[in-house]
Amino acid sequence: MKTTSYYPVIQVTDVQESAKFYIDNLRFKAVFDSDWYVHLQSEEDPGVNLAILQFDHETIPEPMRQETRGLILNFEVEDPDAWFDRAQQANMPILKPLQDEEFGQRHFITHDNSGILIDIIKPIEPSDDHLANYTDPSAIAA
Repeated sequence: MKTTSYYPVIQVTDVQESAKFYIDNLRFKAVFDSDWYVHLQSEEDPGVNLAILQFDHETIPEPMRQETRGLILNFEVEDPDAWFDRAQQANMPILKPLQDEEFGQRHFITHDNSGILIDIIKPIEPSDDHLANYTDPSAIAA
């Protein structure tokens, strides 16, 4: 079986408000837009997709009709510093300021209007202590 696509679907209270956040702040565009579901696609890469779904829509099994919680969406970018500046200019909440991590990331964390954490990341060279954690040498940032 071949997987042909993968994208997260977040369940929210206000579909249009959530979609607007990703359109305004993370360079997405709507490719399907209804009152209960919006499918978003990156303006920069059509392979990067995200869907927003009304949490209590009938297509969701009744016991699972709840807003998404405890989720972090990671966005790998070329220039996290520019994204950080953009987030600050947009008055987005900065939960973790821009910093380098020894495990091999330069990143910051914000959140959307539904509380979904958004981690803006650029892979960087890890410290010597963390090199052994990489099981695939090609995954190490150059």
